[in-house]
Amino acid sequence: MHRGAASEERINFVTIIVLMIVFLVSASSSFATTQGLNQIATPDVQAEGTLALSFDVQDRKIGNPYQVQAEMGLTKWFEIDIFQGFKPNDSVIETEIGLLSKEPYLFSIGFLNWSPHSHVDPQPFAVAGYYLDRHEFVVGATHADFRNEALLGYAYDFNETWRLQIDWQSGSGNASTIGIVWNITRDFQVSSAIYVNNDSPHEVLGYASFTYTFHVWGGRK
Repeated sequence: MHRGAASEERINFVTIIVLMIVFLVSASSSFATTQGLNQIATPDVQAEGTLALSFDVQDRKIGNPYQVQAEMGLTKWFEIDIFQGFKPNDSVIETEIGLLSKEPYLFSIGFLNWSPHSHVDPQPFAVAGYYLDRHEFVVGATHADFRNEALLGYAYDFNETWRLQIDWQSGSGNASTIGIVWNITRDFQVSSAIYVNNDSPHEVLGYASFTYTFHVWGGRK
């Protein structure tokens, strides 16, 4: 049974990689986007018809050590995210609805971390943003495990290539983070971050994400 499970995991991994390659070859490209901040959602909804595929590598205490993510903007105000982890094999669904999307003020609601496979209930959240030319401020709250948690975030764009990201989520198991986003091209982006968890003793954890963004329909923006 163990060998069968391992074989199934390898098959799932190969399937995901093949699908990513097919998307890379067949879809036309668009601008790369930031997948939220390091650990919290942001109020800007993925552009309609835009698909961002990511491969994430992170410490086990942050989340699934190896996972792929698909973030799809279905309308101007609605997006869906699907995460597929490999160790353990698990799928997570998240959504976001943009109630106010006229900068500099943004406001969105949605839910996070819904895992039917692991019987984890969705965690509702609400985030507000104030976006200037180079600065982005985010504040919000989420409800997880019978408790309410605060969300704070900030991002600064040095230029079109480099971005600094800082965020904090209250509660045990969450962290304060600082990270850098590198837009290698208009389509390909690398994000890395350091997490310092809220629990004592504090631990320093690592995270990296590689994202390619595609235009599927609706025209490049």
